[in-house]
Amino acid sequence: MNKKIVAIVPVRKGSKRIKNKNFKKFASSNLLEIKLKSLKKVNLIDQIIVSTDSPIAIKIAIKYNVSYHIREKYFASSKCTNSEFFENLAKSIEGDFLMYTPCTAPLIKSNTIQNAIKKFLSLYPKYDSLNTTNYIKEHLWLNNRPINYNPKKSPNTQDLPDIMKLTYGANIISKKKMINKKNVLGDRPYFYNIDDIEGIDVDNPLDFEIAEYLFKKN
Repeated sequence: MNKKIVAIVPVRKGSKRIKNKNFKKFASSNLLEIKLKSLKKVNLIDQIIVSTDSPIAIKIAIKYNVSYHIREKYFASSKCTNSEFFENLAKSIEGDFLMYTPCTAPLIKSNTIQNAIKKFLSLYPKYDSLNTTNYIKEHLWLNNRPINYNPKKSPNTQDLPDIMKLTYGANIISKKKMINKKNVLGDRPYFYNIDDIEGIDVDNPLDFEIAEYLFKKN
């Protein structure tokens, strides 16, 4: 299959929970640089594009000799929904398959991404997207009610249902389908389970510290 695969690294200028999260010092580097170094090792990727409203991110993209897409103000704001953002992103970038891979997942390995792309290409079009996941094995409640177990017959956590969460380490989908669905999941997604450590997403200060510690350790 001779299709162009474009890796998209979204980087917003503002971050509410961690100031300048994508550019803050992280293990003697920063999240964006670490992501670009990792992606450049994946030989199945034809192009890497940093989608951003940040001059700093553009400078880093140029430093690593990758492309950049300047995001319009609305699509970099908190007013923009994920669905609006995904649709606009897919309409703005050329490629047969788009791989959405934020730099907030710094622990996913290059060979994991390489293998995920291989898996997707071997399964397409039976599955129209591939999305990295982790299983959540915890007793979960919503609105004061349990959602994945019966408290009167409380199971061990390892015996809980296999509820998955998207890690956003790698999400591969065709440009056309991403526009149509306004998401990185297609109609027939293939959920690609990865190691819990690789699935860590940096969303708050504690995540940042844990991810940095594990990155240095590994």
